[in-house]
Amino acid sequence: MKLWKLLGTVVLLTGYVSAADIAPVHHEPNALNSKKAQKRHYVVMVSLDGFRWDYAAKWSAPHLLKMAEEGASAPEGMIPSFPSLTFPNHYTIVTGLYPEHHGIVDNEFLDPKRGNARYYYKDPASSHDGSWYGGVPLWSLAERQGLRSASMFWVGSEAEIAGKRPSYWVPFDDNFDDEKRVAQVMQWLALPESERPHLITVYYSNVDHAGHDFGPDSTECRDAVHHVDGLMGELEAKLKATGLPVDLIVVSDHGMVKFDDRHWLAIDSMVDLKGAPNVGERVYPKTEEEKERIYSELKGKNDPRIAVYRLKDVPGKLEFNENGREGDPVIEPLALEPTTIHAKTPLIKGVGGHGFDPAQVPQMKAIFYAEGPDVKQGVKLESFPNVDVYDFVAGILKLKPAKNDGDAKVLKVARR
Repeated sequence: MKLWKLLGTVVLLTGYVSAADIAPVHHEPNALNSKKAQKRHYVVMVSLDGFRWDYAAKWSAPHLLKMAEEGASAPEGMIPSFPSLTFPNHYTIVTGLYPEHHGIVDNEFLDPKRGNARYYYKDPASSHDGSWYGGVPLWSLAERQGLRSASMFWVGSEAEIAGKRPSYWVPFDDNFDDEKRVAQVMQWLALPESERPHLITVYYSNVDHAGHDFGPDSTECRDAVHHVDGLMGELEAKLKATGLPVDLIVVSDHGMVKFDDRHWLAIDSMVDLKGAPNVGERVYPKTEEEKERIYSELKGKNDPRIAVYRLKDVPGKLEFNENGREGDPVIEPLALEPTTIHAKTPLIKGVGGHGFDPAQVPQMKAIFYAEGPDVKQGVKLESFPNVDVYDFVAGILKLKPAKNDGDAKVLKVARR
């Protein structure tokens, strides 16, 4: 018997199994792991929302820096998809699709094909409705191929997508205890082999909140970085103690930039929207004439803080010109003065933000760390798009990936 199997058996026989879930876990009646699936390795993927690419070095995060030494990392950052927002990018990471292809193009948007029905990330009526989500997220991919999965708070995990939910999932609760999240991961890994999830996704928002409320250079942001870094050290140590072949992957969705002068821009102060439906920064004029009028008037302002495009003309590098949910015209905030855009005058709050093109605002870049039996030691990756994570995880789990926008060759160099 292999050493990791022997050690894993010892762990299970010495009382590590928790008698009950630690979190309010929902259990789906998915198929048990097949005998073949039980022999596969495990992936625990953690998202640290808003953890900028340079925070680990900037704030001395020893556990993540140690992961970089023992495994693979992207020292200059992983490139988020545009717009660099939470919901689009979390769902991109687990589908390998750009937002315009998986459909979650913003945290809030309208869908002209649904009569301008509204998706809003805080509204369960839409965020829990799988019909809004395209692609095949990693947990659905695993379940469809006989491998159990679990998710705690990851975008999309509360919806039935591609015919599946994770075998174990937890309704979003941003106040749920951070240490108990680690404990729940360990409880899942202590389940019998037939029930044990081979893919586990976990989410933390601490750093994002600190960056928004106090800015990326604040002591509060530093403290949040140290806090989640400590949690990653605790998680890594506990994973290794199981003796199971577990790969730990730590990512983020985007970075953060400080708004020095609180630059906010309201589209309705620049042009008469004349009742055009709108949410957030997106506008959805009903006729071609209104689309062209709003576009021409905004373009004529020559405002250096924004670029304005008709939807079909958005530069290809943004991967954001095919989906009606993106609005038309599309207004892009530029790097001259990082500015938050809203269709209507917003409620001003916070001193940090994101959503910009990472090619223009490099502070948007995210993190990627991976360590475990399937990851080479000391691999330093060039910056790569986050769509490439999907094939990397699918490869470790020996899953046949669904169609996606990533390039499997990019992260293959980090695989053992």
